[in-house]
Amino acid sequence: MSLSSRPVSVEELQARESMDETPELRLLFHRLNNQLGIILAHAELLEAKATDDTNRARAAQVVSSALEAMGAAKEIRRITSSPAEPH
Repeated sequence: MSLSSRPVSVEELQARESMDETPELRLLFHRLNNQLGIILAHAELLEAKATDDTNRARAAQVVSSALEAMGAAKEIRRITSSPAEPH
């Protein structure tokens, strides 16, 4: 998710086709990514403005964790929207 990308409307999200993904699930992932993006932006700002190494390291850890959470959300979305494998 890029912070510089334009916002996506609810209508655009609902129009996107995905295998077994419901509109509710798409909106939930959208909300989750929005919140993680906000956390990431604030953590990056704190990291850039930190006046000491301790606070800079703490902010860097939040940045790293937010990026990992965004990756996990993307992976969960990929798994939940792909067709079930035959047994």
